[in-house]
Amino acid sequence: MARSVYVAGLGPAVGKGVVALGIVELLSRQVAGVSVFRPLVPAADRDPLLTTLRERYPGPVSPAESFGVTLSEATALIAEGRREELIGRIVERYRAVERQSSSVVVIGGDFADRDAETHDELPLPRELAFNARLSTEFGSVVVPVVSGAGRNESSLAAAVGSAYHSLTDLGATVAAVIANRVPPTALGGPEPSLPVPFWAIPEVAAIAAPTVGEVADALGATVLYGPPGALERDVLDYLVGAAHVPTVLEHLTDGALLITPGDRSDLLVAASAAHAAGTVALAGLVLTLGEPPDPRVVRVIERLNTGLAMLVTKADSFHTIAHSGRVQAQLSTPRKVQTALGVFETHVDTVALSKVLDVARSARVTPLMFENDLIDRARADRRHLVLPEGTEDRILRAAETLLRRGVADLTLLGDPAEISRRARELGVEIGDARLVDPSTSPWRDDFAERYAELRKGRAVTLDLAYDVVRDVNYFGTMMVSAGYADGMVSGSVHTTAATIRPAFEIIKTVPELSVASSVFFMLLADRVLVYGDCAVNPDPDAAQLADIALSSATTAAAFGIEPRVAMLSYSTGKSGAGADVEKVAAATALVRERRPDLPVEGPIQYDAAVDPAVAAAKLPGSTVAGQATVFVFPDLNTGNNTYKAVQRSANAVAVGPVMQGLRRPVNDLSRGATVKDIINTVAITAIQAGAK
Repeated sequence: MARSVYVAGLGPAVGKGVVALGIVELLSRQVAGVSVFRPLVPAADRDPLLTTLRERYPGPVSPAESFGVTLSEATALIAEGRREELIGRIVERYRAVERQSSSVVVIGGDFADRDAETHDELPLPRELAFNARLSTEFGSVVVPVVSGAGRNESSLAAAVGSAYHSLTDLGATVAAVIANRVPPTALGGPEPSLPVPFWAIPEVAAIAAPTVGEVADALGATVLYGPPGALERDVLDYLVGAAHVPTVLEHLTDGALLITPGDRSDLLVAASAAHAAGTVALAGLVLTLGEPPDPRVVRVIERLNTGLAMLVTKADSFHTIAHSGRVQAQLSTPRKVQTALGVFETHVDTVALSKVLDVARSARVTPLMFENDLIDRARADRRHLVLPEGTEDRILRAAETLLRRGVADLTLLGDPAEISRRARELGVEIGDARLVDPSTSPWRDDFAERYAELRKGRAVTLDLAYDVVRDVNYFGTMMVSAGYADGMVSGSVHTTAATIRPAFEIIKTVPELSVASSVFFMLLADRVLVYGDCAVNPDPDAAQLADIALSSATTAAAFGIEPRVAMLSYSTGKSGAGADVEKVAAATALVRERRPDLPVEGPIQYDAAVDPAVAAAKLPGSTVAGQATVFVFPDLNTGNNTYKAVQRSANAVAVGPVMQGLRRPVNDLSRGATVKDIINTVAITAIQAGAK
């Protein structure tokens, strides 16, 4: 039977989505095949939370199987007195999901008293009793979510105790109780007296606030103007612009949505200019009465490059503010998801929660499990990393996520004013990052002296060194060398050579290795393989190939992959001959001599390394053939083409290149790297720094 956790919200707007997200994330790190199920949904294709979770954690069941019944179906059955049939239908649908899944997270329904479209009264069952009944029918343990909004310590303790006892009195098995949206004054007080764990999650404005896009949908507004990402900004406040410009400017606050008639060109230009100047960070602009602004005004605002959306609605200001204030935020954007995960992981002891839920780690490793494990390990031993490309959009978006999740402390290089301006335009928050301009940093003189001393054999003068360390990659590498950072990640806009050349000059390789090299983690559907070297050494000799194999095995072990090394060639065993085969054979012999404990096979062909049937025919009795985890390619041409072929043909996720063999970690990004790629690489670099 699948493990099942029932997340039940006790009361409206408790934010149980944050808890459901955190639990699905926790389970997905441990087992493959996690599904999400909702007993009741507004409509078959309209449940924002279910959509978000399914997109982030694609499970084994289809969207059509992920819910029990719609609200209209439930209403009809209850109106006819067929409540037990309603329960039976939901349970039947749940069992179908359970049979396909290793674990199921059930998210209790939101019980509105009126239909969302017709506004007719809905004769729905009491939420608490309904959730308790379903949890027992499903065989689920329950994690109730209690609202902490507006409560003090004593009232919070009473609400938590009431939730636990009410559910247990109804026959439910409560695993833990979580209070969400708790004000700061109620945090840190005496814990309620419960026989199960209790955790409190604070109110976070970035989660509770709707986005500009959600407000636009609620208003039925048209997006007149707005660059990509403008609709994802959080709306923290509303301001109706009806006064003169100085008065409105005085009342503008960070995250405010300015609501004003479209003919108030003075307010539109003034507010946009204030945002562009950095005096306030607005969420967006809403124009009422269906009146667009003068095109000449729009052109001026576009030239200000504010990054704000401009919406037009037919409603007047009164109805616009009334509708906007009723919008409930959803976990609808990657930023909100990462923020929610960050606050959940900060305030809920996930190790203890895993024990309560009796989560046993699966032997199968999925890409999501591997990536989540990277985040977990980096957070457990938090390091300080430097990102030289501080003004690049992808770096800024990744930095926001990394800081929210607590993956690493960060230094961003570049002009602080320019970094802050671009972050403000993108609507990202990097408040905890250290911003350093290499041109004006007090470290520059010291770095120049250090670099000149290191390179004096290459006729590098102090004046030349002073210019060299102004380069962001050299400056970042000097930070790592001097101990101001534990590692560096660059390459989203720089070439591989520009990123790693400073590391070779300044940090250098570990003494026992002749070359630094790289690996890719190849995340297949059910396992993780290590490919090396696919990015650095064009044609290594036998000794260098042995170094690459040893470094790759060490890297694999450091990331939880048992190293079984295949030294690849076009020949298996003694089936072929030639200089290339002899090189691989010599490298294999060197690896065995230096690491007798390390399982290694070579020369070996790729099919014999991965396929047990082929291995049995070509190399019977081998401890590596058919079950290799580390693949060492004879040259860069073979390695680079193979990893790309597997990535594209097998739909694998390639994480890397990950540099190895350096005395301190420096990693290179592809210039096509996504935000997700950057986050993974930073986490890997942090883990490498901890290992060093």
